[in-house]
Amino acid sequence: MPRYRIIVEYDGAPFAGWQVQDNAPTVQGALMAAVRALSGEAAMVQGAGRTDAGVHALGQVAHFDLSKDYETDTVRDALNAHLRPHPVAVLSAAVVPPDFDARRSAVRRHYLYRIVNRRPDLALERGRAWRVPRPLDHEAMHAAAQRLVGKHDFTTFRSTECQAKSPVKTLDRLDVSRFGDEVQIAADARSFLHNQVRSMVGSLVMAGEGKWSAEDLARALAARDRAACGPVAPPEGLYLVRVDY
Repeated sequence: MPRYRIIVEYDGAPFAGWQVQDNAPTVQGALMAAVRALSGEAAMVQGAGRTDAGVHALGQVAHFDLSKDYETDTVRDALNAHLRPHPVAVLSAAVVPPDFDARRSAVRRHYLYRIVNRRPDLALERGRAWRVPRPLDHEAMHAAAQRLVGKHDFTTFRSTECQAKSPVKTLDRLDVSRFGDEVQIAADARSFLHNQVRSMVGSLVMAGEGKWSAEDLARALAARDRAACGPVAPPEGLYLVRVDY
């Protein structure tokens, strides 16, 4: 029974997240329907990350098992044909060893959060970035972000609905850069808590607006209290960029 790994790009706007739900469209559900249309099999499509409603992906990774051998180009092209008109694209497909697991085998996940820092509304980027009209000091945001890098208890930046067994995570990178009107926040770690990136971004914006200092952010982290977190950034600016194995 061959195991296939696919790399997937999607616009999260019309979906209630990655994970299958009974009464709402999801990315996993769309992919499973496409796999069934290709193979006639009800294969489970397991993803590397359970992105929330409205969150996008440039390089989500998933795997599934089928009883038949297919050319990998056939898998890619057939899935894309059956995915239309959903805003989901399978970028590549490959046969992998049977012990490969898109979630458990991952060693690092890379996320990007996009902020458009300008007063005018978004036209082309609406639904794909967070518009913050007030001026942001990206250098202050970056300096504050370094207080979060490393191994910490991230309870402050964890959703109350998070199902992870432990709030302790190791954040390998949290960089803030500016490119014209766009402020980008890059976050890398083996794994993240539910809402962790969006929670950190919302607090970093507080620092960029001058409402918080780096010390304020450090104190919020040390509080280990969800009430100490700044506002949670909206989902439309967040992208799962890549997963390393």
